[in-house]
Amino acid sequence: MALSVLAEENILLNQQLATKEEAIRLAGQILVDNRYVEADYIEKMLEREAMTSTFMGNLVAIPHGTDDAKKDVKESGISIIQVPDGVDFGDGNIVKLIIGIAGKGGGHLDILSNIAITVSDIENVENIVAATSAKSILSFFERVN
Repeated sequence: MALSVLAEENILLNQQLATKEEAIRLAGQILVDNRYVEADYIEKMLEREAMTSTFMGNLVAIPHGTDDAKKDVKESGISIIQVPDGVDFGDGNIVKLIIGIAGKGGGHLDILSNIAITVSDIENVENIVAATSAKSILSFFERVN
């Protein structure tokens, strides 16, 4: 199943990010710019990160808002950011693939399930990080799911 909430304009390639805060803000800004969420959602993503890290292992972080951020979500959406040189998410956890998520209703659970299947294999993550176009990332998710 393809991720219908994922579009080429939601994907940034070859980014260089100095901090996890910068990474989370960028992931959230993509969601704002493409009208998935209100601007306040970005602060809720940072609040979530302060509660517990969104680092998932396998070079992946999945920042998302707190439970009370649901009011800021207009529709479910995903942002994907490649960071080939990595960004430290704390405790030496290096992230090369940032997947920002906003889920409307229960929609985020399906989104998370699809992403989890894909990124549970480090080879899949490495292929996504090495992809040279947003279109190839989209096709990769379509193949895997």
